[in-house]
Amino acid sequence: MFAFIRGWADVDRTTQANVRLGAFLAFVAGATNAGGFLAVGQYTSHMTGLLSSIADNLILGNVTLVVAAAGAVLAFMGGAMTTAVLVNWGLRRRLYSAYGLPLLLESAALLVFGVSGASIAVFAPLFVPMTVVLLCFIMGLQNAVITKISRAEIRTTHVTGLVTDIGIELGKLIYINPADEADPVLANRQKLRIHSLLVACFLVGGCAGALGFKFVGFGTTVPLAVGLCLLAVRPFWRDVRQRLVAAGH
Repeated sequence: MFAFIRGWADVDRTTQANVRLGAFLAFVAGATNAGGFLAVGQYTSHMTGLLSSIADNLILGNVTLVVAAAGAVLAFMGGAMTTAVLVNWGLRRRLYSAYGLPLLLESAALLVFGVSGASIAVFAPLFVPMTVVLLCFIMGLQNAVITKISRAEIRTTHVTGLVTDIGIELGKLIYINPADEADPVLANRQKLRIHSLLVACFLVGGCAGALGFKFVGFGTTVPLAVGLCLLAVRPFWRDVRQRLVAAGH
């Protein structure tokens, strides 16, 4: 297994590594989003819906709901900002774990969500808003990781853009070009395959997360957190070992 995931979070990237990492992160996002809905009754990667909620409740005068939705959006944005800071900080210092640092943070945040989950039912007025903010932060953190790694070719926490791109490429695929067309319309089959894979992984992850939270509970987040940690720990340990060797000299 370790040989299979080697290089997924390294700074030296390949297209294959980007796709594999994107597929796994889409699975994690689907599981977290679906599980989070069962836990707090709200999808936490849907910024379009949250912004629409702000507009609706602003007009209706529901100030509390406006503040809650705005906090969720800011948390998502804060997660993306955190990824940008960590990755750029790591790259400037030539760390092998520059892309792995946000994954380690996401792993820790998922564990916090899982461990604190038992308190939600008891202290719902306090823990539900905090949980929504935490989950939105995780979604922003993760989406920014793969966006930065793949140079905006892959996103994992929201599917609208992916489905749109799939529709565009399918439209190109069925387009009938005239026989003498000098510049024929051609589908990008690789893009179609990758985006279809990401949507499928998000869906499978959503099913797994929903089943997990229904029958297991918040412990469902543990294997997700462990998986993220395994991806990032090798380059992180490589940096630590290099620093220890340098310090010894």
